[in-house]
Amino acid sequence: MTAPGVHGGQDVEPLEVRDRGIEDRDVEEALALVKEDRDRARRRDDAPDRTSSPRRDTAPAEDHAGVPAPAGPGTRTPGTQSHPPGNGASQHGTSQHGTSQHGTPQQDRHHKVTPWPEAREIAARAPRACARRAPVPVALDAALGLTLAAPLTALTDLPSFDTSAMDGWAVAGPGPWVVREEGVLAGHAARARLDDGEAVRIATGARIPPDTTAVLRSEHGRTDDRGRLHATRDPGHGQDIRPRGQECRSGDQLLPPGTTVTPAVLGLAAAAGYDTLTAVPRPRADVLVLGDELLTEGLPHDGLIRDALGPMLPPWLRALGAEVSSVRRLGDDADALHEAITASDADLVVTTGGTASGPVDHVQPTLRRIDAEFLVNGVKVRPGHPMLLARTKENQHLVGLPGNPLAAVSGLLTLAEPLLRTLAARPEREPYLLSLREAVHGHPYDTRLVPVVLRAGQAVPLHYNGPAMLRGVAAADALAVVPPGGARPGQAAEILELPWSTSGPGACFT
Repeated sequence: MTAPGVHGGQDVEPLEVRDRGIEDRDVEEALALVKEDRDRARRRDDAPDRTSSPRRDTAPAEDHAGVPAPAGPGTRTPGTQSHPPGNGASQHGTSQHGTSQHGTPQQDRHHKVTPWPEAREIAARAPRACARRAPVPVALDAALGLTLAAPLTALTDLPSFDTSAMDGWAVAGPGPWVVREEGVLAGHAARARLDDGEAVRIATGARIPPDTTAVLRSEHGRTDDRGRLHATRDPGHGQDIRPRGQECRSGDQLLPPGTTVTPAVLGLAAAAGYDTLTAVPRPRADVLVLGDELLTEGLPHDGLIRDALGPMLPPWLRALGAEVSSVRRLGDDADALHEAITASDADLVVTTGGTASGPVDHVQPTLRRIDAEFLVNGVKVRPGHPMLLARTKENQHLVGLPGNPLAAVSGLLTLAEPLLRTLAARPEREPYLLSLREAVHGHPYDTRLVPVVLRAGQAVPLHYNGPAMLRGVAAADALAVVPPGGARPGQAAEILELPWSTSGPGACFT
């Protein structure tokens, strides 16, 4: 798609090194972390014995498979029964000011949170077998975007009889030919067999009369004064005849299970004789919008702001393959949140905001109250690092999105997309790389997701990419995955396409 303000190949304004659009809290925090590293290095140099005991700011040890070991009692991994600490603090015990309650530098949190690639893998593996809905028969007009749960096997030959591939004449033997008066139209039974030297007018898709040797195209024939047909270009034997079973025979497998139902799949299924398809139903999602400060209409006023996530999340989740059952606005009410989560029978509950440790951040305390299993509690990604994933029931998960709009988008693509893909049995898209046209700032420790447009085989970073901004992603085709430390011009970056983008390989049809 073309970003607003881009015309006829005109370059989109790139994100430059001096771009003021990223001078937000992430950058300030990054600079603070770099300063902490320098201070810590100086303290190590001044220490009399640097090998006496383990340091609290070191990264967790890795096992032989290269997977970080559990970060401690506050981290719960899939399949365990431990829980994050209580008292309303986050899993990592950090405040919003860069240090833990015990004065541990903020870098500790970055070593304990889940790396971005690992978080996506955990989300994709999270649904257990019991959480996946049984395949159902679905009418063709309702199957778009679903995943085939059974092979698509031809119920008939295609074509089911010999048909004409062109408008013209069905002819028998060599010409010239005597033309019968009545022609053959599509949808009508075939006329009597043709004798050598006979021809009959025929339409595209009509059934070929027996003993026809070829179809002479309209532009390749002429009639004389006696009504006889002459060929201006001799037809070869069988020319422009589609023989029965040319595309498939009855019983042939046309598509395997796991195929996404696209418009072309619907057409093929109909041609092959299907009225319904056996498919995996869409996972159901409930959206809970949290925050007393949110308005549903009008202009912001008196400290109140418009709710951007309520209108954005339902269609985005549908584009990711979900059926959105309900959207509820709860405000900052712990009891209402508890009731909404425990009453939901959806496969996925999505909350907005309230995932940190502020005075009205009720998501984590509520999850501990219902004995939820934390699978991901914080991700090394900017924006969106306070996102979380929890198993609330044996067949239900909750994705907690940060309240800032672009941070919420990051959470959708990091946690909700892989989870929904597994629940819907959708195939994973093959990752692909594109070079960045301009340099992109990075975070010292975290992956960064940056809105980009795709132009001439390159990813062009966009302005307005702060956590609270949607202006950049609204004009974007994709998000570029920028590694810690940033990326230089021409460096290849992984591309996460937005689900409605058609500019790269594999478009979304839901």
